[in-house]
Amino acid sequence: MVQLVLWDIDHTLVATRGVGRELFGRAFREVTGYQMREQAAVDGMTDATIFRETATLHGIDTDRADFERFASVLAQEHLRHAPQIRERGHALPGAAAALSGIASLTGVAQTVVTGNVRGSAEIKLRVFGLDSQLDWSIGAYGEDDDERAQLVRIALERAAAAGGNPVPPADAVLIGDTPADVKAGHANGVRIIAVATGRSNMDDLREAGAETTLPNLADTEELLKLIAMP
Repeated sequence: MVQLVLWDIDHTLVATRGVGRELFGRAFREVTGYQMREQAAVDGMTDATIFRETATLHGIDTDRADFERFASVLAQEHLRHAPQIRERGHALPGAAAALSGIASLTGVAQTVVTGNVRGSAEIKLRVFGLDSQLDWSIGAYGEDDDERAQLVRIALERAAAAGGNPVPPADAVLIGDTPADVKAGHANGVRIIAVATGRSNMDDLREAGAETTLPNLADTEELLKLIAMP
C-alpha cells in the first residue's frame, strides 16, 4: 500500500518561465558581488550545487556559509517577487487536480523532494494555490543535502519519524520530470512515475529507468491508478 508520494516541483508541478533564473541571479549578485553572466546546469540539481558550480564558472570559491546566506537571500527574493512569479509562471495542467486527488486517498501523505531551498519551494507552490495539501514538515529541500538521492532518503526518514513507523521505500512513489529524479528514487528503492513536462521526453525518462512515464498530469484518474499499483 502506498503511504507516501514525493513530488518534484519545477517542471513537474509548476513552471516559472524564467523568473526563477532571474531571482537566482539577484541572490547570486547580492551574496558574491558578481553579476551572474551564466548559470550552471539546473535540471535535477540542488540549489547548493547550482550555486557552487555557478560560482566556479565565475572564478569564485564558496563555502557552506556562503550558500546558507545565498539560500536565505534567494527565499527572500521569491517572497518579494511572488507577484511576478504568479504573473509570468503557471501551474502545470492537472497539477491541482492531482494534488487534490492524492489528498483524498486514505492513509497517503504527500510532500516534496526538491532541489529548491524550502523558502523558495513554498512560495512557488503557494502563489498557484498548490501548497495546502502537502506536508511540508516531512519534505526534503536544497539546504538539506547537495545530492537528490540523499533528499529522497531524508524525506523517507522524516515521514517515518512523523508517523512513528518506518516507511518502506516500496511504499513510496516519486513523481518527477528528470532522469535525476528517476535515479534518486531508484537509489532508495522508490518507485517512479516520470512526467515528460520538462526538458526530458518520455523516451529519455524510460531510458533513465522510469517504471512508468506520462506525457503530463492531465489524466488524474490514470495517475491515481498508477499510484495505487502495488
